[in-house]
Amino acid sequence: MRVIGGKIGGIRLNPPANLPVRPTTDLAKEALFNILQHQLDWEGCECLDLFCGTGNISYELTSRGVATVDAVDAHGKCLLYVKDVAKRYDLNIKTVRSDVFKFISSCKKQYDFIFADPPYDLPQLPQLPQLIIEGGLLKPQGILVVEHPSTRVLVEHPSFEETRKYGYSSFSFYQNK
Repeated sequence: MRVIGGKIGGIRLNPPANLPVRPTTDLAKEALFNILQHQLDWEGCECLDLFCGTGNISYELTSRGVATVDAVDAHGKCLLYVKDVAKRYDLNIKTVRSDVFKFISSCKKQYDFIFADPPYDLPQLPQLPQLIIEGGLLKPQGILVVEHPSTRVLVEHPSFEETRKYGYSSFSFYQNK
């Protein structure tokens, strides 16, 4: 796993093998950030990384100069690793240990960009965009990206923009208009 762009671009990270994660591949992550660089002005962005796992997306965001990243995961070992990397490279990441669905229902903050990479077998995965958008977590014009298996269809939502497929993984894009 490597950070692709920004102030720590090129850094290789080796998370512990015992973490319960499936990190976004470098190829898919590079494609995602190539798309996003034309849609978001990173400077000043407030971001949310749901099901953050190894922190792969959080590092990429903070390396590119976003204001803050809130990284949410239920697994303490994942968050300890994210905290360690954030401290080592002086990255502005705040970790939150929580069930993501409880976090969504109780969060009072709004974000410019939200990335969600739930376990692919999560039963509630198809409803995730609806829960996030209707829960008010996305600022006006904010962007939500949900990573999901290409074989799973998400619930239709008026904010849906497009889906990009990268092999077994897909990114579905939403914008709060």
